[in-house]
Amino acid sequence: MNVTAGMALKLIPEKLSSQPVFLCIDDTMAPKFGKKFEDVSKLFDHAAHNGSNYLNGHCFVSVMLCVPVWNKNRIHYLSVPLGYRMWQKKESKLELAASMVRQAMPEFSNKKNVIILCDSWYVKKNLVSIVDEYENLDLIGNARSDSVIYDLPPQRTGKRGRPALHGKKLSIQDDFTLSDEKIGDYYMAVRHVLTNIFGKRTVLAYVTSADKAAGSRRLFFSTVFPEQLQVFCAWQEKSPLNQTGSSRMQFIPLMLYAFRWPIEVSYYEQKTFWSLCSYMVRSRKGIEMLVNLINISYCAMKLLPYQDKAFYKYQTESVQEFRFALSEQIRQQVFYAIFVEKVETSIKSNALINALKRLVQKQGHHL
Repeated sequence: MNVTAGMALKLIPEKLSSQPVFLCIDDTMAPKFGKKFEDVSKLFDHAAHNGSNYLNGHCFVSVMLCVPVWNKNRIHYLSVPLGYRMWQKKESKLELAASMVRQAMPEFSNKKNVIILCDSWYVKKNLVSIVDEYENLDLIGNARSDSVIYDLPPQRTGKRGRPALHGKKLSIQDDFTLSDEKIGDYYMAVRHVLTNIFGKRTVLAYVTSADKAAGSRRLFFSTVFPEQLQVFCAWQEKSPLNQTGSSRMQFIPLMLYAFRWPIEVSYYEQKTFWSLCSYMVRSRKGIEMLVNLINISYCAMKLLPYQDKAFYKYQTESVQEFRFALSEQIRQQVFYAIFVEKVETSIKSNALINALKRLVQKQGHHL
């Protein structure tokens, strides 16, 4: 994990060193047939397409790092998965995710803002409490819409008695006034609140809705406040971040939640094109080693175009396209090298060898 994180952090240009980096947390299922695999079990999967909400297989918790790089004078966030850990039910997925974040945090000691992005499954005390362990660590996460939230405590009156710990209980339907117009695809509202999930820490509660009149509302929590973030909206490559004016600065933390989506894309790419879940190894240790080896190869393909000028043109291509192009060049060079060695003496000539060498060099330049 730390090796991949260190390599990715080195790609951040000096001008972007003050920009936040993101740690996306999620888990994914690997369906398996039979019970010969170690730690295989029945798992609940809300996205299962097998006619049931349960599947037989393994669950992996993963952490993805997103770092800012330049792309045509705009900030583009490059995402690389740091690693996978198999959930064994001996510890919760929340505790497993927290241990992975702790393992990676030493690499971010000189970063001003490191922000965890996660969905409602992970916005629970066992994970969110980790933000109290590091000064530069924050969290933005989707939360259950029925989460209990309170207004800030009222001002002290000077009267005798214990002061109130919090204000009245708030409702996301009645106590949040949505914006007059959509910001991106949603109407938004925000206010400072207290919630049992974060203890005594004051956080921002965001409420969004696609329909201002009668649509359902979603709730998000953020320990990040707009004033903590450098103004970087003008460099963003995608809206609505690059369209945010001073009146919308209060919604910047919520907009950063969009950077969580690449972890879903990564799961799709690795499962579809990199055989992430096609392992036949039976031991838990062997499975974890193989899955993380595949992940290292995947990350290498994503990092190489930003590290070697010979591959710069593949920065805008998919990692699968780059892998295919690279494998084709390797295959051709291996073929030509073996052909030169094995060519029969009767036709072996300096002219033929030189021609083949020039062809190999030409192929290398094209790559």
